Amino acid sequence: MKIGYARVSTEEQSLDLQLLALQAAGCDKILSDHGASGSRFDRAGLHEALSVVQAGDTLVVWRLDRLGRSLGHLVEVVGGLGKRNVEFVS
Repeated sequence: MKIGYARVSTEEQSLDLQLLALQAAGCDKILSDHGASGSRFDRAGLHEALSVVQAGDTLVVWRLDRLGRSLGHLVEVVGGLGKRNVEFVS
């Protein structure tokens, strides 16, 4: 299963481009955070996406910075996915 994740930092921004790209990538389910900074790690949509993916699934993001802005956090999340046998595509 492909799980998509989208995020915008402010309420004024739109998720539309990301959602279209994730749909075009064949995501079966798309979760998102609207108005959530990439520097925050307590994002409900991201938490749910990381909770739903299982071994053999793929987590898809439009761009790497949608997952997070901290290199350490990105390494932690992608490394954790790998340990669970979850693919990651950006």
